[in-house]
Amino acid sequence: MPISRAHVLLAALTVVLALASPGSRAAEAAAPLRKLATLQVLGRPLAVFDISFVSADGVYALSDRSNGGVEFFNSASGAFRGRATGFAGYDRTKGFDAAGPNGLVAVGRGQFWAGDGDSTVKVIDLRSRRVIVRIATGGRRRTDEMTYDPRDHLVVAVNNADDPPFVRFISIRTRRVLGRLVLAQAADGAEQPVWDRASGLIYLSIPSLDHDQARGAAAVIDPRRRALVRLLPLARCMPARLALGPHQHLLVGCSDDGVAAGFPARSFVMSTSGRIVARLPRVGGSDEVWADPRARRNYLAAVANTGGPVLGVVESLTDRWLGNVPTGPHAHSVAADAPTRRVFVPIAGGAGSPCPNGCIEVFAPRWAAAVAARRDAARRASALPAGRGGVAAR
Repeated sequence: MPISRAHVLLAALTVVLALASPGSRAAEAAAPLRKLATLQVLGRPLAVFDISFVSADGVYALSDRSNGGVEFFNSASGAFRGRATGFAGYDRTKGFDAAGPNGLVAVGRGQFWAGDGDSTVKVIDLRSRRVIVRIATGGRRRTDEMTYDPRDHLVVAVNNADDPPFVRFISIRTRRVLGRLVLAQAADGAEQPVWDRASGLIYLSIPSLDHDQARGAAAVIDPRRRALVRLLPLARCMPARLALGPHQHLLVGCSDDGVAAGFPARSFVMSTSGRIVARLPRVGGSDEVWADPRARRNYLAAVANTGGPVLGVVESLTDRWLGNVPTGPHAHSVAADAPTRRVFVPIAGGAGSPCPNGCIEVFAPRWAAAVAARRDAARRASALPAGRGGVAAR
């Protein structure tokens, strides 16, 4: 549906500050995060979505399959910036292997690249919110997760639904595919890659090897040689996503597929050499995970956590679990904005949802939420008309 300026203003006005009731203050004080706001998505109710991402220039983006496009919000204010359409969306008869948009990454300033259900990567110009380039990856099914390698000027994209899955290396300068790496041992697809600035290598989740669900791995890939370097084993996990934090430690989100296969809902922290340095049994069944280096926190969208979906919080310097915050249905996606410390979690609508039509809930550490509340209160007070005696009218 076309989005007018009135729609944009309406979306900005529907950023609702979350106010704690007196009975919830004690529980909120103990939580690692507080809910700060709720962002509404225009168009069809938000029911099916995938990856989210926050760019360095302050844009939160969400792959919204329900509306066949990528949503954009200002990460500091929550104001809606528009939607880039032209993606596959979700058709129940075709399933998720043909759905899109999927993986999502910001490339420099003003561009987002997104995987789609027709085995393409689509380049979005943020200013016009239009797809300006369509790059075929040569697969038969969707292009999914991806990462950006600024050293080698590459986007590394994964076709996880092809059998066997494969990785494409795409030049951001020419928008051409430079190479292909087939992941022959990956029996249940391949998940989120992450680029390591220190080594220049890429780490990629492999849920299972050789049709053995109890044997997964993180694949180590050299993007310059377009070659698999080694596999770092991960047992009884079926890893979905990786996030790289301090000390060359990778946060490993064991997936909801792993929980469905009978493995514990848990997470790991692994060194880039493959050593398990921490076990996190209190949060698991995750899809997307995100590292916020400024806040020194890692976040897990633990949709299949024991007891219900949560946003898990891990202190990245010590690899210590800090707590879980309840979220809602299908809350498998998370991204954080480092300058404002805001954390974005999309939630589907329907039964048991805090928002009937779906929404994006915004959280922040307690101190950041308090600063934001004071700033918003001061802004509202300065906007009030003056009453008698120079006191603002109530």
